[in-house]
Amino acid sequence: MTLPLDLSTVEVLLLIPAIAIPVLALVTNYRLGAALNVLACALTFCAGVALLFSDRVRTELLIVDDFNIFFIVLTTFVGFTTSIFSATYIAHEIEIGRITPAFLRFYHAMFQAMMGAMNVALVANNIGLMWVGVEVATLSTVMMVGIYRTHEAIEAAWKYFILGSVGIGLAFFGTILIYLTAQEVLGEGLSAMSWDMLAANAGRFDPRMMSLAFVFLLVGYGTKVGLAPLHNWLPDAHAEGPTPISAVLSGLLLNVAIYAVVRCKVLVEGSLQSPLPSRMLMGFGLVSVVLAAFFLWRQRDIKRLFAYSSIEHMGIIAFAFGMGGAVANFAALLHMTVHSLTKSAIFFAVGHAAQKAGTQVMDDIRGLITLSPTVGWGLMVGTIAILGLPPFGVFASEFLILTTAMREQPWATPILLLALGVAFAAIFRRVQPMVFGETTARRLPHPPALLPVFVHLGLVLTLGLFIPPYLADWFRLAAKLIGGT
Repeated sequence: MTLPLDLSTVEVLLLIPAIAIPVLALVTNYRLGAALNVLACALTFCAGVALLFSDRVRTELLIVDDFNIFFIVLTTFVGFTTSIFSATYIAHEIEIGRITPAFLRFYHAMFQAMMGAMNVALVANNIGLMWVGVEVATLSTVMMVGIYRTHEAIEAAWKYFILGSVGIGLAFFGTILIYLTAQEVLGEGLSAMSWDMLAANAGRFDPRMMSLAFVFLLVGYGTKVGLAPLHNWLPDAHAEGPTPISAVLSGLLLNVAIYAVVRCKVLVEGSLQSPLPSRMLMGFGLVSVVLAAFFLWRQRDIKRLFAYSSIEHMGIIAFAFGMGGAVANFAALLHMTVHSLTKSAIFFAVGHAAQKAGTQVMDDIRGLITLSPTVGWGLMVGTIAILGLPPFGVFASEFLILTTAMREQPWATPILLLALGVAFAAIFRRVQPMVFGETTARRLPHPPALLPVFVHLGLVLTLGLFIPPYLADWFRLAAKLIGGT
């Protein structure tokens, strides 16, 4: 079914970052560059919000439907708040000499490239175009992870590049397999690569080829999600890259990758009429949750700690999507939303905490609440929220996932509860003395940009207490679209 609409809003969404990239690459003044970066992200966010009030898009290349519309808004919103945090954070990095002025233009241009590529991946109605979006986002973040040019940063960037390239290469092979299978039914051309055409004709495709394609797609995009055992790049990238990039990686890029996995799952399950893709997703999800929970105990770096927390939560989301059904899909979508908001807020607070203490080693960060109550409380409240305590939204989504697992997959419930308990203890025992211990921190020469922290946490608290009807309707429609009944 083709929906009539004016594509101007979608074009604006994609054109703003494309225009901002060369402009920011030419701006040498940091203050001006940071302001233009915030402005570009603000305009992109406005375009994303405008899509909520526009007709749905469906062409051979672009699609805006009930599954991706809110992710577009969420991505542009977190990109906007991250750009605000980045302006203050990077200013301090310049002052202490960690980033040289020569790299500032590069940083802002790559930030826009990353945001633009993620938007492309989300609105693509073409499996090849979606792959391109994920690939460009990967390359952009790789270059920003190594921007400090230390030995550790370059090593982390190379690890991310190598593992990410292997993963995206496998996803590319899976994409080719889908196209080769579809063209036997739909003929050559763009129609054999369009999500809506593929989904409508999935039952006519060769199930053996589709199952093989899903293996490559799950492993390929699963590398980008950070699913174990494909996760090794993620903790290093978080620890060595600038904190704004850590916020975007955990808050947005992992979401885009799992969005691609779910699109592929819906397509392949329609072809196989089999629960194989769901079982594979549940398996990878459970392994990720358990592995991350126990690895949390070994961490000494604050950003690596929350990187493993991201792996844990991506595993929870993957498991929920694997269970399928209306409630599990609803809970997974809610969890993606609240995790994005909460984890990005945590990294905002962590960034300023590390700057105050002059280190990311948790044993050397103490008593944040003494010198900066806002940083200390931001980190503490964010930690409480991500650990799934009520009344925050993470509690609501995890409760729905666990109760659904008790009913649908009772064998997995004890595993999930054990992993969540281990993760809770590991994170809380580390964060509590950082906030309330005897202080070793110092005052920064500029005020921290903490408004995004409390805006995000306020939204997560709201979603834990009350989900607005229009948002609940979107979750239900999206859950139904991806296989909820």
